Amino acid sequence: MDIEKLEADLIGQITDAGNLGDLEAARVATLGKKSRLSEVMRGLGKMDPAERQQVAPRLNALKNSLNQAIDDRRSALKRAELEVRLAAEQVDITLPARPEVTGRIHPVSQVVDEITEIFADMGFAIAEGPDIEDDFHNFTALNFPPAHPARDMHDTFFFDPKEDGERMLLRTHTSSVQIRTMETQEPPHRIVIPGRTYRSDSDMTHTPMFHQIEGLVIDRNLHMGHLKGTLEAFSRAFFELDEVRMRFRPSYFPFTEPSAEVDIGCSFDKGQIRIGEGTDWLEILGCGMVHPNVLRACGLDPEEWQGFAWGMGIDRIAMLKYGIPDLRAFFDSDVRWLRHYGFQPTDVPSLGGGLSR
Repeated sequence: MDIEKLEADLIGQITDAGNLGDLEAARVATLGKKSRLSEVMRGLGKMDPAERQQVAPRLNALKNSLNQAIDDRRSALKRAELEVRLAAEQVDITLPARPEVTGRIHPVSQVVDEITEIFADMGFAIAEGPDIEDDFHNFTALNFPPAHPARDMHDTFFFDPKEDGERMLLRTHTSSVQIRTMETQEPPHRIVIPGRTYRSDSDMTHTPMFHQIEGLVIDRNLHMGHLKGTLEAFSRAFFELDEVRMRFRPSYFPFTEPSAEVDIGCSFDKGQIRIGEGTDWLEILGCGMVHPNVLRACGLDPEEWQGFAWGMGIDRIAMLKYGIPDLRAFFDSDVRWLRHYGFQPTDVPSLGGGLSR
């Protein structure tokens, strides 16, 4: 019996299989009940014991080789089928996006980038903090004593009290990040803080969740002149004008003293606001010198360190700059609105290339 020739013939049938169907047919032909191998193995009973002892192990080894060859061929055919399928279903990701499906940058995101670009050029760092705050960082450290009437200025979202009676809250301003920065880092400080804030208020110029950006400078020998110069430089860069008329009106904030609200010159013409023109005024932000009590709450000596701070609503200043009439539309998820007021992804703000389109 030429077992080597039998093995070569049967292995050849397996390797010649061009697809999984042919391979199944080859498996039946080589290992099935009517196969040549099965016929030979049935003849083992007619052999004398000495011959059977020599032939049987070789036939079993041949059967194992055929099973292994079938498994290898099946894996190879499956890989080939997968490669053919992947080639047929591939997507050329190098093709340019179709204009009609190009996404837009939300005006809030764009204005955040514009403002941070301006202050980064002035040497400010970006600071962030938690949206869920405790009473100390949101009120007490900012010179809001318990039961002080100034707390009523903020329509606050409180959580249920903890076992110790403490109530966490959704931060009403990003000023809490100023406290966290002064607590954990050594002065001097020069930071801007963009982020979400929350107050229970809703109309065409207020939403329960809105965006603020605040700035803080802590150093030695600071005064209101530094604050005024910083805000004037920001306003010229943001509104992209050579000159912007500004006035500082006395105001009250618990965390600054003196405090001021800042107006810019504008004109109201047929429902449109034009910055840098006319004789009208429009409020854009609040500011002041950091109150000594705030410095003390953060472990700083007000005899050595002084500071100034300011804050503005990102949503409202975006409305002002880009002529958006209703704040509530910012959060309606209306693709048509975003297509009209949104920005192309390539409109990256830069002072050199221009902040806005």
